[in-house]
Amino acid sequence: MIIDGLEPNRPYNDGMTSVPPAHSAPTAGGQSQTDVVLQGIKQMITAGELGPGSRLPIEKDLAVSLGVSRGSLREGVRALCIMGVLETRQGDGTYVTSLDSSLLLAPMGFMVDLQSPEHRHDLHTVRRILETEAAARAALSITDEQLVVAADILSAVEPLATADEDLDHDAIMEADIAFHHVIAQASNNSALAALIDALANRTQRARLWLGLHNHGQVRTSHGEHLAILGALREHSPDRARLLMGHHLLVVEDYFQDQSAIGDDDQ
Repeated sequence: MIIDGLEPNRPYNDGMTSVPPAHSAPTAGGQSQTDVVLQGIKQMITAGELGPGSRLPIEKDLAVSLGVSRGSLREGVRALCIMGVLETRQGDGTYVTSLDSSLLLAPMGFMVDLQSPEHRHDLHTVRRILETEAAARAALSITDEQLVVAADILSAVEPLATADEDLDHDAIMEADIAFHHVIAQASNNSALAALIDALANRTQRARLWLGLHNHGQVRTSHGEHLAILGALREHSPDRARLLMGHHLLVVEDYFQDQSAIGDDDQ
């Protein structure tokens, strides 16, 4: 990562001693200098000093402004890049990103991946709550083009979902994710859509497991998708909400009841 021609990834003590880097030392207020950087840049953005696409001041000036060392500044910038708040451009400094929800909420997926097995059911519950509201909102705002995309997804997967044997579960799951993604996008709420996408991808394995061990559920799920699509076409938010809630509750309840399932299966 290059910030104004400097290399923030070089060792802070050049590997010569065991002295901890300066950024690890707390300030008088108990914050580490890296935390000061995070809070300082956040304040600059929320106060309107920096906006989406803005270039950060040069490293030397920004470090002085925040009252931190250059090493601490680089550490904070790295953290903000991981969070999707900043991005570095080779040889051109560091910029605020678009601050789009899909960028800012992407790190949530990392947290979701760390959930212990006993809390995996919670993820399905959260997903159901979010998607039922997304379906209701989508029923009011979905476009004709989005309806066509959703219908095409279901039409393409129908021969697979209704086959009597040798189901292509990977292809069926890809279609499932794509269908739910269209609805999330049609909700016209970027934060809601980003949260749903993060959860949909991380509950995929459990839904795939259900399809593998319950052949009839694949056909049933496809029928539920068709019913949801019908509610969206009718622009009926209450019906879309109820159908989506039932659709996702099936998976949620199934895994709540499977206390004997091993960790690797979920």
